[in-house]
Formats: sequence, C-alpha cells, structure tokens
Amino acid sequence: MIVPQLDLGSEYEQLRAEIDAAVQRVLASGNFIDGAENDALERELAAYIGVAEVVCVNSGTDALLLSLKALGIGAGDEVIVPGFTFFATAEAVCLTGAQPRFADCSAQHYNIDVDSVRQALTPQTKAIIAVHLFGEPVDLAPLQQFCESHGLWLIEDAAQAIGAQYCGRSVGSFGVTGAFSFYPTKNLGAYGDGGAITCNDPALARRLRSLGNHGRQNRYQHTEIGCNSRLDEIQAAILRVKLPYLDQWNARRRQLAALYQEALRGTACGWPVAIKGSISVYHQFVITHPRRNELQIFLAECDIATAVFYPIPCHLQPAFSVSHAGVSLPLAECLADQVLALPIFPALPEEKVAHIAKMIRVFEQRFPIDVEYSPV
Repeated sequence: MIVPQLDLGSEYEQLRAEIDAAVQRVLASGNFIDGAENDALERELAAYIGVAEVVCVNSGTDALLLSLKALGIGAGDEVIVPGFTFFATAEAVCLTGAQPRFADCSAQHYNIDVDSVRQALTPQTKAIIAVHLFGEPVDLAPLQQFCESHGLWLIEDAAQAIGAQYCGRSVGSFGVTGAFSFYPTKNLGAYGDGGAITCNDPALARRLRSLGNHGRQNRYQHTEIGCNSRLDEIQAAILRVKLPYLDQWNARRRQLAALYQEALRGTACGWPVAIKGSISVYHQFVITHPRRNELQIFLAECDIATAVFYPIPCHLQPAFSVSHAGVSLPLAECLADQVLALPIFPALPEEKVAHIAKMIRVFEQRFPIDVEYSPV
C-alpha cells in the first residue's frame, strides 16, 4: 500500500473547475498585479481571521521581515525566537540587521516556552516571535503578559496555522502582526509563493504596504527603502477559491490526527498535546520516536512516505555556528532527533492511517530497543 506524505493533486482535482475559471478570469482581465483579486482576498482573509487589516505579500518570510521592519527593528536590536522552527523565522530577524535570541520549546506542545523566553531576555530585546508550529497554537496568554510587562512586541508566525484558534480567536489576531504563508504545501496553499500580514492598526498596515512596494507613498515617490513583495493576481484568485473550503479541510485533518492518536496509543510514539482552549489545524501530524531514523527507513521500505521537520534546530545551523556558539536548547535538540511527520492531508483515506499505525507497531515488535535494526 503506497502512502504519499502529501497529495496536492487530489486537492486540485476537487476544485479543478473553480480554479481553472479563476485563473482564466485573471488572464482575461489583463491585470496581474495589485488588482481586484488581491483586494478581495485581503478583505476575505481579514473577515476569516478576525482582524482589521490584511496585507498580502510574496511569502511568509517576507511577512515576518516586513513586520519587523515596520516596527523599526534593526541593527543593535534582538528578537527572541524559538530554536525549534523553520529557519526563516530567525533568518527574517537577521535580514533586518537585528540578532535572534533563541529560546527552548515546551515538552508539551513543542512551541516556544515562556520560561526559556525569560532566560533569553536582554536589554536589547525588542520583540518575541511566537511560532504556531505544525498548526499547533502557542500558549499565548503568558507570552502576551510577558511582552506587556517588558514593553516588547509580540509577532505571531502563523505560517503553518491558518484557521487554528486559541481561546476562541484565530491565531494571527493576537500579536501586533501575524505572518502567514501560502506556500503550496500549506493548509491554504497557492500554486506558487505567497504570504500575508495581519494587524489591527491602519497606520501600521499603510507602512507595511509601502515597505512591500519599494517604500512608495505615491506613484514614483518613495519615502524609504522597501522591497518588492506583492502577491500576484493569479495566486490571489486561486486562494480565494480555496478559502471557503479551509475549515472543512482543517476539520478533516483533526479527524485524521485523532485516528492516528487512538491507533498509536501504547506505542513508543509521542505527539504534541494541545493547549487547553486551543484548536489545532495539524499542518503536520508529527510523532516523536526514540528510533526515529530507523523507523523512517522502515516505513519507506513499506512505501510510506514521511518527513523530518526539522533535523537541525536553528541555533545549531551553520549560519549561526559563530554568533551562537555554545547555545544549548535541550528540548529543541531532542525534538530535532526524534520528530517524524506522518502523512496527513484531507484526501488521505482512513484505512491508510490504520495501515501506517499497524506498520509502526510491526516495527516496534520486530525491533525492540535492544534489537539492532538493519535496513533491507
């Protein structure tokens, strides 16, 4: 039984007629940048997330970078970020001229831990980026309180978590800004790069728009140095087709995650436990396993695709080998050694979830901890 880690083709087949019509609509309009599709998508996303403003940009990385720049963060400043996240979270900080300060993660939900944040705080700290990793909401209340008491900005990296909720509100609506990604593999994915920034401050939104369009205020009048970060009309039109289906798709991901959890009880697998009052969207269904690498090879031999997110925590990346030498984040490093993402996507049949769980049990029965595993 072949099981892919992701199947984007099935999503397109479901929506083929609507997507093809949307693309043709843009082509016929002759307007490919800064048009009606982008404007409509921003309004629809703002209503969906529950914020006053949405600014669409070229990527989730740009959403973080522009958020930081719009807040005036730059050389001499520090931003606290989780060590266990995709590299772009820390990269965006560096691109402003500021420096990341890495915090460890929670053993419960794998997201940034407020106690580690306290240890990372310095007089140069200006902001915290809270990453809703794998679609699992961060425990935001203690982070908000910490930011308020120390005069810090809270930025949400919700690249993997559109539709997730914390205490009855959508993630991306709590921080001064929220950063979203529409990379094709995301729960709401474009057919190219894309991203968005959320906020509730119209003045901040205007600055974000300016920074993402070469620092322009009026045509050919540029008041500061910006960049070229715009979402094209074709991607906006595709995302508008997909957005009404997002809640349905996310609910299906939760169903599949619950099936995995039930089928894997009693094994050596662990997984993140949701914060009380939060709703995950399971961008990835990740397990931890003490023999992760061997298990991944075994599952591949069973035609089950998996992925490792992320094998090297940010603070141990070569790019930070000098600036952050000696930094130790035990939980982030443990997760990097043990996390494995199992297949999850809305069209995944339930019998394949059962098959994957069965093969994990077979692995553990054949190769208990004291028996060496030899790949075929």
